[in-house]
Amino acid sequence: MEFDLPLIWAAIIAFAILAYVSLDGFDLGVGILFPLVAEETGHRDVMMNSVAPIWDGNETWLVLGGGGLLAVFPLAYAVVLPALYIPIIAMLLGLIFRGVAFEFRWRASEKNRIWWDRSFAFGSIVATLAQGICLGALIQGIEVVDRSYAGGRLDWLTPFSLLTGVSLVVGYTLLGATWLVMKTEGELQNTARKFAMVSGIGTLALIGIVSIATPFLDAQYHHRWFEGANLVFSIIVPFLLAICASVLFLGLKRHHDIRPFFAAHGIFLLCYIGIGISFYPRMVPPDLTIWAAAAPEKSLHFLIVGTIFLVPIILAYTIYSYWVFRGKVDKEGGYH
Repeated sequence: MEFDLPLIWAAIIAFAILAYVSLDGFDLGVGILFPLVAEETGHRDVMMNSVAPIWDGNETWLVLGGGGLLAVFPLAYAVVLPALYIPIIAMLLGLIFRGVAFEFRWRASEKNRIWWDRSFAFGSIVATLAQGICLGALIQGIEVVDRSYAGGRLDWLTPFSLLTGVSLVVGYTLLGATWLVMKTEGELQNTARKFAMVSGIGTLALIGIVSIATPFLDAQYHHRWFEGANLVFSIIVPFLLAICASVLFLGLKRHHDIRPFFAAHGIFLLCYIGIGISFYPRMVPPDLTIWAAAAPEKSLHFLIVGTIFLVPIILAYTIYSYWVFRGKVDKEGGYH
């Protein structure tokens, strides 16, 4: 029995990116919410403590996705990196700011702690905005000539990519707010519930705007969503999105702790499925397919052996860490 290894690898990388968005999305969202919470209340300590045990493990999936792209789809990597150098570097710098803030905030004096709070928020916003811009640039398409990037340095900077960047900031804010609803109590939980309600409305509105704008970028998107068998998905996905939105807002209104968090992730999952339907079978729209971008078959066979063991280990570690740190955050606890 023969397996389509490029397609299997595309699925693995797609899963790694989805895992990163789902897991790191909410802790980036917590950072985005940082400036909206007064320092004097002590809520910022609780917010950071809620993600402190798991934030670095969440970013493992980004490494897996990026490393997998380089090893398995080198042509896609060689095209995407030059096209998106600036937003990718901005994202990495933002993540560095966040990582440093985690360590230094707890060692700084109360007078100087504000600067690390700002670094944490700044890094979270910049990293999220850059990720959204990268997504928008990919949806727009990257110009490839003779297996090389043929566009300009700022082709990624367009109204549509800025729209997707802002959309992701609002979406991650929703994930972060619902995470705090699940992990905190009292005044902070009530505040997070209000943030979740506002960001939930904003996320759905922006999803609608992006969905309306996307078919006008390329006729292929219009064909994939509104012609042939794929028309079924154009009916099912919005229907499921409406269900997730109902669960989200009803859960917030009825003061449920857990349901809003998973409903928000359901919204992200459905959007991700929509992007997958729009892209397939292209690795880099509009022309570079999964099979054209793949490494030689021997390399794919060699790499899949280690991945079969690596991915379950990462999954097991992730599940175990979330299990260990389940429940509400201890207000008296600390990062160190």
